[in-house]
Amino acid sequence: MSKRHLDESLKNHFLRQRLVLELLGARQVGKTTILKKVFPDAQYFLIDNEPVRKSFETYDQFSYKQIFSNVSKTIILDEIHLLSNPCRAAKIIFDQFPDKNLIITGSSALNIKNKTAESLAGRKIEYHLYPLTFMEYLEQTSGQVNKYNIIETLTTGLVSFTSKTLMFDLHASLERVLIYGLYPYLVEHPGDTDYLINLSDSVIFKDILELDLIENRRVALDLLKLLAHQIGNLISYSELSRTLGIDSRTIKKYIEIFEQSYIIFRLYPYSKNGRDEIGKSPKIYFHDLGLRNALINDFSSPFLRRDNGAIFENFIISEFYKFNDYLKTGFNLNFWRTSQGSEVDLVLSREKSPPIALEIKLTKGNTSRAFAGRYPEAQLGVITSENFY
Repeated sequence: MSKRHLDESLKNHFLRQRLVLELLGARQVGKTTILKKVFPDAQYFLIDNEPVRKSFETYDQFSYKQIFSNVSKTIILDEIHLLSNPCRAAKIIFDQFPDKNLIITGSSALNIKNKTAESLAGRKIEYHLYPLTFMEYLEQTSGQVNKYNIIETLTTGLVSFTSKTLMFDLHASLERVLIYGLYPYLVEHPGDTDYLINLSDSVIFKDILELDLIENRRVALDLLKLLAHQIGNLISYSELSRTLGIDSRTIKKYIEIFEQSYIIFRLYPYSKNGRDEIGKSPKIYFHDLGLRNALINDFSSPFLRRDNGAIFENFIISEFYKFNDYLKTGFNLNFWRTSQGSEVDLVLSREKSPPIALEIKLTKGNTSRAFAGRYPEAQLGVITSENFY
């Protein structure tokens, strides 16, 4: 079975405590696969199955006792967000069945958090699973395992981007990932654009529509396509509102839903030292570039496209995002920009450490002298397609 970065954390969860294990992530990223691998003896219940859903909708401990009468110690409730009151079901099981270990999964964090935040407070630990990292992809496709410069930077707190001699074609592997993304399905089915188009057109909206989180599917899809064209750019809610003909409040609501459903994430400005530093407008990136490319229907080589810099920037920042979460390195991820146009693509910061300012360029670039002038203690670095790995 393919290794994932979360394997050990999940495996050790119930050795440390009995709290509910909550695994969140987009559809198709491998949540069910990793849980069945790590907990092979667990009893598995798919809430997307109508009879199973009805049995858990009773919210009755005696009904649950019948369900659990001959099952293993560990119970998995997959896609629990599809219950009308998922927190109530989880709370009953956790409180009334102390001999059981409970695992719950969901694709829509927004719905789960809205319905579970209060009543599962102090009863759960949350984990996130994302599309594959580049490191996981290489290991699963070619068995390559090398020190990864992004991991080295996050774990040491020191800029660590130098080229090294590799036993495989880094350029070719990077090109495939920048075009088709990192969904696990594509390891066995490389270049399957039909899968990605279906994912972008229907699968990612399944939970959002079933849970009545959006009023207008067409507008939501149009918004997502607009955002796909604007990766790496400052987002103006008012401009998006004018383009789509809907109010800014709806734009913000839909973006929040996309973010909580693990389709996109926002990066906010780093602002400490000056009035001219931009401090509000975020940038938006996609958790997976294959999905993003499907939305704009462009699977051409990233090295020949006008948006190649934005694609590579999205890739690098999403890798930092995933590893910062998996490794619990505690960095804040931001960008930096002034009203005069000085900019840093990624700023890593945490308490009691100097910030790390990284320029992300497909081929070559320079560190920011403007940022160094404002923050002389900062570490500076440039990440390129030649030195990121």
